[in-house]
Amino acid sequence: MTGPASDPTPDVADKLTLNVSGGTVQELTAKSGLRTIEFATPRAKLIEALGGAIREDLRDYPLALSAFEALIQDQEALASWDMANYITMRKLGYNDHGRVHAFVTGAASLAILELLLEGGVRPDLIESGIGDVGDVFLVVILATMLHDIGNQVHRAEHEQHGVHLARPIIDRILKPLYSDVFKRTKIRAFILHGINCHDLNPPPLTVEGGITAVADGSDITKGRGRKAFALGSVDIHSISALAVDQVVITRGDSKPVLIDVTMNNSGGIFQVEEVLAPKVIRTPLSRYVELRARTRPAGDEQILQSVRLDGDHFVMDLESGEQAVVEVKDTQKLVQDAVIGRLDVGSQSK
Repeated sequence: MTGPASDPTPDVADKLTLNVSGGTVQELTAKSGLRTIEFATPRAKLIEALGGAIREDLRDYPLALSAFEALIQDQEALASWDMANYITMRKLGYNDHGRVHAFVTGAASLAILELLLEGGVRPDLIESGIGDVGDVFLVVILATMLHDIGNQVHRAEHEQHGVHLARPIIDRILKPLYSDVFKRTKIRAFILHGINCHDLNPPPLTVEGGITAVADGSDITKGRGRKAFALGSVDIHSISALAVDQVVITRGDSKPVLIDVTMNNSGGIFQVEEVLAPKVIRTPLSRYVELRARTRPAGDEQILQSVRLDGDHFVMDLESGEQAVVEVKDTQKLVQDAVIGRLDVGSQSK
């Protein structure tokens, strides 16, 4: 549990490593099964590397690969990513929510999906009898890469804006791939569900939607926090994002997926608690994903040595050798519950 994050179970290759501690882009090699993507690189090179990883994952699923290729050439999608970034980064001082974020989360979502399938998990699209594995890959890549385009309208209610803005793009991509309108409409519904629920407002109900949410939450390295910090957004979000060096998505010991986070100091735990942990806890993936965070042995004076998620609590191994168990503070859920209580509205309906 205290070994390096990039060295999981010896006979299991990492599905995806998002690493910002180095300075060069490592080649993505299919033959070794290890794909490492470095963030200290020009934007175009990063997108190229991520695109290569996505294409490799979609190689055996021609419909999904065709959908991906159509998406990244779609002028409306390209403009939507750029405008989502303009609003979030330039006007609000947030981290990247545009094209790079779409590619990072797209690659992460496919890594998670592959591990779930290897672990015997049946996504809802298959369980419902609507589609097959190839259809699931198509749903996941489109939902994940389009999930944040609603930010171009405003950050507030961006999930709902995203549903409306993504629909014509999705229709344009799906029409030549699915001649059956009945099936095409159902496929689109799964994609829109993932977009609408990626920020847990409301929480996703499908495995596919859960993958989109968790992949979104996994993009917490300092590669995406550095730009916001440079633009003058100096707060706990940007500072804590600079404390996360690496996110590794690999096979878990007791669950199909392990998300292993390496921090250069304990401040990174804010990113894990606020961004990633709620998206594991409050989605259908909670049964299938292990979450672990550790600090590097060198660097600042450390408070935490390692953290793992156990249900809705963090189990923390302190540098002193003691262990602490604390509940994950899901601030978004606390706000929602407070509003429901204020309005005296039941959280469940018949």
